[in-house]
Formats: sequence, C-alpha cells, structure tokens
Amino acid sequence: MVGVLLGGPVAALVLAAYGALAARAALRRRAHRAADLAHRRELDRLGAAAADLRAGLPTGAVLDEGTGRIARLCRAAVCLADRTGAPLADLLERIEADARAADRGLAAAAAQAAGARATAWLLAALPLGGIGLGYAIGVDPVAVLLHTPVGGGSAVAAVVLQIGGLLWAERLGVGPGRAA
Repeated sequence: MVGVLLGGPVAALVLAAYGALAARAALRRRAHRAADLAHRRELDRLGAAAADLRAGLPTGAVLDEGTGRIARLCRAAVCLADRTGAPLADLLERIEADARAADRGLAAAAAQAAGARATAWLLAALPLGGIGLGYAIGVDPVAVLLHTPVGGGSAVAAVVLQIGGLLWAERLGVGPGRAA
C-alpha cells in the first residue's frame, strides 16, 4: 500500500518483491539458526550420554530421542552394543566425533562460498548505485522508472532478474549439509 500511495503500481510491485525477498531471507536465517542450535544440543547430549556410560550411570531415554541422522546412528549403536557386546560409550563417542568433523568440514565449505554470496548481493545492490549516479548528473531516474511505460517495464524486469540471480546464486551455494 505504501508503494501504491507514494509511487504507483510499479513502486508497489518493486517494494512487495523486495519485501518478500527480505522476509524469506529472515525466515531462512532463523530456521538455519534453530536447526544449528538443535544439532549442537543433540551432539552435546550425545557426549554427555557417552560420559554417563563411562561413569556407570544410566543414560535414560536420551538415546531414543530425535529422528535425524545422529538419532538413527545412536539407535543403531545401541542395537550393535546389545547384539555384540561392543562398548556403547565408544560407539557414541565415535558418532559424536564424526558428526563434529562433518560440521567442521561444512563450516569450511561455507567459508569458501561466502565470497560468492557476497558478490551476488553486491551485484544485486549495484542498480542503487546507478540510481544515485542518475541523481548525481541531474536526472530523476526514479520518476522515469515509476511513471513511464518503458521505465516501469525496465524496473519490473530488473527486479525479476535481480531476484532470479539471487535465488540462483543461493542455489549454487547450497552445500551438502544445507537444504535448498
């Protein structure tokens, strides 16, 4: 509504598109943080369960919780320990060490891809520099973009291409440990 009142239908479409992109990014960031926190807590519980087993304490239902990969490995380790007599604490520590090593590898891969993501965001913000340059030479580019048919079409096409480029760069940057 603000876009319609201030600049017309093109401004409304542009603001809605960028607002949706920003909301999507915020929700995805929140979901990734929550998943990372849950994963770290699961690994900490696993380490605590292994320490409890070494101390001769019962682990309770800690090993039965969860539906992820680590929980499945823990249940398999319990079955293996029951069937073969293998020390469950050793199996749990190996699962934890493997998961932490995989996390370090994923963090290194994310650090390698950070440059490409930053470049994509920089390229997406580049048109703002063009608008600023237009004002610097004495032209009103926003009026042209919002109030002429060619400018409006160009603005909509630019937004579509920017969002497509950002989504494409995001998809290319998805590693084996992150969902698309």
